Amino acid sequence: MIFLPKSFIETAEGLLFAVVAEGLETGKVRCFLRYVQNENGQWRKVQTTEANNLLAKNHPDYCFHSFEFDAFLHAVPIEKIATHHRPQQRLKQLLENSSNDEIENDCADLCRLFEHAGIDLNHFGVTGSLLIGQHKALSDIDLVCYDITTFHECRVVVRDLIKQDLLDNLNHDDWRESYARRDCDLSFEDYVWHEVRKYNKALINGRKFDLSLVELNDGNFLSEITNYKKRNTIVLQTIVTDDTRAFCYPAEFKLVHSTIQKVVCFTATYTGQAIVGEMVEISGQLEQDEQGNQRIVVGSSREARSEYIKVIRP
Repeated sequence: MIFLPKSFIETAEGLLFAVVAEGLETGKVRCFLRYVQNENGQWRKVQTTEANNLLAKNHPDYCFHSFEFDAFLHAVPIEKIATHHRPQQRLKQLLENSSNDEIENDCADLCRLFEHAGIDLNHFGVTGSLLIGQHKALSDIDLVCYDITTFHECRVVVRDLIKQDLLDNLNHDDWRESYARRDCDLSFEDYVWHEVRKYNKALINGRKFDLSLVELNDGNFLSEITNYKKRNTIVLQTIVTDDTRAFCYPAEFKLVHSTIQKVVCFTATYTGQAIVGEMVEISGQLEQDEQGNQRIVVGSSREARSEYIKVIRP
């Protein structure tokens, strides 16, 4: 069974976790608690502090320190998983069945636009609240793509559909809402400047959607794990030399530096943030592996306070 970021796992105790890392570590799926089930069988979304406190008090066996990431996460053993919510299966189900649900219909409309433009929907899934049936009237649509070539083709299609008025750009209020939700260490102006050129979000029938990328590996994942240890926080200005994996999870940018090879980003805010040749300022956690290779991590904690990537604009 393959566990990928953007999928969800559900336990018999009434806990719903979002998977945050591919593969297993010591037989456990690395994840983070997002929903808990109350006595009436209804799901309730929980924030980071409440999730940590709830598990520490009631389910300490799900609290986990990842040796690979040298970070605190949640983790669930495979035998404790009752249901594995898979984005591709959910999207396939959504597209095959007619529905009276407004959000499901908006998602289907979006996918049909992509398909009409030549995008292969077999590479896509739907995640977020729509994956687990917890969407509300104002919920966004979160699509995930599992093929890097198709993902970038889709970004071009989004740009073209906006030009054709088949999709809409986010307006000022939409950007304000998005900025408030991200709670990032950029000014509003900087946040919007970086976002509008990514073409991974827009509006369908007035509803916001996001595109994200989870690249499938070649099956050699476990043999390629590199363990890093945290050293100190760092702020660095340098030039991006490779943005091939800029939209992957985690995002990766190679850098011009004598000892630091790259910046790796685990938060969606800074995915696709810079382009080859651009000067960037990076604030994050300096890490080093057993061979002495160094990298900067942005998103070393879920909140990623004081961690960012931003282009230094002329």
